[in-house]
Amino acid sequence: MNLKSLKIFCDIVTRRSFSRAAEDNQISQSGASQVVSQLESRLGVQLIERSKRPLVPTREGQVFFDGCRRVIAQYDALEDEVRTLREEVAGRVRVAAIYSVGLHHMSRYVQEFMSRHPKANVRLEYLHPDRVLESVEEGQADIGIVSYPRSTRTVEAEPWREEPIVLVCAPGNPLAGRVQIALDELHGQRLVAFDPDLVIRHEIDRALAAHDAEPTVVMEFDNIETIKRAVEIDAGVALLPEPTLGREVAAGTLTTVRVAGEELVRPLGIIHARGKPLPPTARRFVELLRGHANDVAADEPIVAHA
Repeated sequence: MNLKSLKIFCDIVTRRSFSRAAEDNQISQSGASQVVSQLESRLGVQLIERSKRPLVPTREGQVFFDGCRRVIAQYDALEDEVRTLREEVAGRVRVAAIYSVGLHHMSRYVQEFMSRHPKANVRLEYLHPDRVLESVEEGQADIGIVSYPRSTRTVEAEPWREEPIVLVCAPGNPLAGRVQIALDELHGQRLVAFDPDLVIRHEIDRALAAHDAEPTVVMEFDNIETIKRAVEIDAGVALLPEPTLGREVAAGTLTTVRVAGEELVRPLGIIHARGKPLPPTARRFVELLRGHANDVAADEPIVAHA
């Protein structure tokens, strides 16, 4: 039994597929199956329930999986620690981020980190918010960048930065010429809103209710990009994080109006697995992010989930 075999087994359980795990590890599907068979023979128990799809571990397999993940994480951390003994950052950091943080913005941080530490390796992946959390929980990412961060039984969260929420209008909308607007003035206005199950929708609804404002919700979407497209055709106005609007405002397709008398913001945060120390390289990357907490984000033309 070697560390590579343990990693392949963990990938099979995480990906719930022999073929996908085999592809991740650049081996054949039969090779991945053989690894599990050898582990089962050595341990004298069945680890994978092969009759179910997608694949699931047996009770013994789940215990073995949890232990293997800890072993692999400890080895990765040890490897990074040894590599950095000469004050040289040479390990790997895996980052999962929500789309609406901004592709250009996060890529710039990665480029800066790589410039400072040429021997480091950063893998940046953009995912739906639920998948960011799962990726961190399952050990596929060292850190996650999410909105409205909160600590749970499985992850620890720390605040990173806050983005002001502004009113967004089409240039021809009667509100577009305003410099600022109070939330109570949105009573009865047509509103393009987030889906009701999103945290950002709950927070916006709470703020509107506190000002006795009840807009007419005309459309509901689960991502920022689609909301912007609806506002551009003047289907209604919207309340969105200001940094996600830079491209449209510069192009003149959208106009923003500051919300007066209300500290309405979207908080962003950094999450990592609870009880698992960050590898040295990941810690250095988090330190870099903290140093850029007050940056203004740049949005990208991509589905930007809240």
